[in-house]
Amino acid sequence: MGFRIIKTAVATLLAIIIADWAGVEGHLSAGLLAILGVDVTRKRSIMTVSSRFFASLLGLAVAFAIFYLLGFHIWSLIMYILIAFPLISKANFKEGIVTSSVVVFRVFGGEELSWHVLFTQIELLVIGLGAAMLVNMAYMPKAEDKLQQIRSRVDGMFSVIFSHFALSLRDPYHVWDGKEMIEAERAVQEGLSLANRALENQLISPSESWSIYFFMRKEQLVRIESMLELISLVYQRMPQGEITAILFDTLSRDVSSYEYMGETERMLAELEQEFKRMELPSTREEFELRSAILQLCRELAHYLEIAKKDKARGSGTAFASSQ
Repeated sequence: MGFRIIKTAVATLLAIIIADWAGVEGHLSAGLLAILGVDVTRKRSIMTVSSRFFASLLGLAVAFAIFYLLGFHIWSLIMYILIAFPLISKANFKEGIVTSSVVVFRVFGGEELSWHVLFTQIELLVIGLGAAMLVNMAYMPKAEDKLQQIRSRVDGMFSVIFSHFALSLRDPYHVWDGKEMIEAERAVQEGLSLANRALENQLISPSESWSIYFFMRKEQLVRIESMLELISLVYQRMPQGEITAILFDTLSRDVSSYEYMGETERMLAELEQEFKRMELPSTREEFELRSAILQLCRELAHYLEIAKKDKARGSGTAFASSQ
């Protein structure tokens, strides 16, 4: 049973009880309106409830005019749909079309036009949607622990990926199925969705640190894919490959550490200077291999640059050790 189902049940019960206690006719309809008003985040709840409420007011105004002029006939409902739906959509209350239809069909079923009928429908809207808003605002499950778990999974998979990179540079015949790449991509996407949902639940002083962190990892995965292609070109063991493998060993440890040491960045800068001091390749084969390794180092530099750039944008636990 999902948490949203529980919230919907509570909001429905609350709306029916309040409407019945207030003596509003058709108190069960307040429960139906509450079901339509429950949403997954606080910000979305505010937008949804507002959209449904104002769409219903607009729909009632159009319906009263049509029923007054044309009477209570089936084709009057068709006219309502043809006129009201485009107006509601144009007013940017598209999410409220279903809610407005519920109250309008109630008016049609009663076959009565009066201020009392109009006021009753507004009461039901306020109670039903208000109960949904109250339940949504009262409590939303905290996502911090879940986000931390996903982050640990992602960091762990990045660590395994870099370990395999180091092994492949030392042994070109190393076999790896690459499943961690797929799993990391799925986990990053899951983290992004959850982080964005958690952000929509923060009405006061919202923090974007988790969203920035998972977006950073998404960008880095693109660089990792590029590095994987370059490593596949290194089909022979090379001294430069051995040195670069040490970089990935270090990165494999740093990426899952809770303290950012920056060791990989320092080693990469030293390696780039070492490349400049090396003698030029003597054969075409050596040139191609060293070229692929050099390009691999540049991709690694871009990977590290992404982390530095996004750390400047974010703060908090999500960036305590990201690399």
